[in-house]
Amino acid sequence: MKRYKAIFLDWDDTIGDFHNAEQCALRDIYNKYQLHTLYSSFEDYYAVYHPHNIELWDKYGRSEVTKDELQLDRFLFPLVSAPVNQDHDAAISLPGTQRHDSLIDVAAAIGKDFLTLTSKYFRLLPHAGEVVRTLANEYPLVIVSNGFIEVQYEKIHLSGLTDCFRYVVLSEEVGAQKPNPVIYEHALRLGEWDKQEVLMIGDSYNSDILGARNAGIDQLWITADIDDPRPSTFRVSDIREVLTLLSARQDD
Repeated sequence: MKRYKAIFLDWDDTIGDFHNAEQCALRDIYNKYQLHTLYSSFEDYYAVYHPHNIELWDKYGRSEVTKDELQLDRFLFPLVSAPVNQDHDAAISLPGTQRHDSLIDVAAAIGKDFLTLTSKYFRLLPHAGEVVRTLANEYPLVIVSNGFIEVQYEKIHLSGLTDCFRYVVLSEEVGAQKPNPVIYEHALRLGEWDKQEVLMIGDSYNSDILGARNAGIDQLWITADIDDPRPSTFRVSDIREVLTLLSARQDD
């Protein structure tokens, strides 16, 4: 295995535990906005929200929707798709405020709360901190993320790992989202690395792995489904295995 000169890292659900933060934030939102009037349980609400959110992020990665469209639509869709028999132009209670007659207003308010709450509930994935610090002793590390500016920098700060990263590359600042190779090419230029000298590590096949492949960069996919047939340079099921894999490297 060749010796890499730099490591690119995804953030959400590779280093930061976004899944847990999302679940906690949405539960708070379900209670605050009394979404039990629309869904019989939080699980029913999440079953509508989650697949639509994934679809929107895939579209965002292909530049088919804007950040603002994604942020509004992911919270508006569960409101207009609620299974209860109701007039969707009817008011939904906003605790502590007057009743609103616009679901768009409600979705926008939920979106603002969601960004604040995901930072509140931020935590690192198990073992991610120790792996990042070990890698930082050997390689320049670069975060390459599609996450929104207003929350990603905050979460990186909260992680206590800021000093580990040479650069932070966010899609909003570059003007291109993973899997577009432009964001990877931008990161390469920052460190004056060739694409053959870098390894991209991430959990999302569609953005991290496919994006790095499109840019001609080796990929290390962290996935629970180790037998998934989609191609990647390397794959592991646990972030700790990254260190084992890289320790077996040899110079070209």
